Amino acid sequence: MAKKWGGRIRNWMANKMDLPQDVMMDLPRITMIGQIHVYIENHRGLLAFTDKELRLLLKQGQLLIKGSSFVIKTILPEEILLEGKIDQVMYITDNPGGKK
Repeated sequence: MAKKWGGRIRNWMANKMDLPQDVMMDLPRITMIGQIHVYIENHRGLLAFTDKELRLLLKQGQLLIKGSSFVIKTILPEEILLEGKIDQVMYITDNPGGKK
């Protein structure tokens, strides 16, 4: 219950103080240039990388990017710049209770 109240307070503060929700709510910011470039901020770490797939840990779930010819141009603790042909960007949310 405390988590729900904390989330509500952060959301209210973001709205009242005109702050970006990605900052207050700890959400990822994803910037894409066509299908060739994606910049992700506010991730929690790199889980998997191949030339066809990138998987990042988020505060709530994961971000999966699929495509081809992937190259990581920049990687920092909370930022990553990926280039290649991007076909899909998908959120994978945590599954509460472990149910499928």
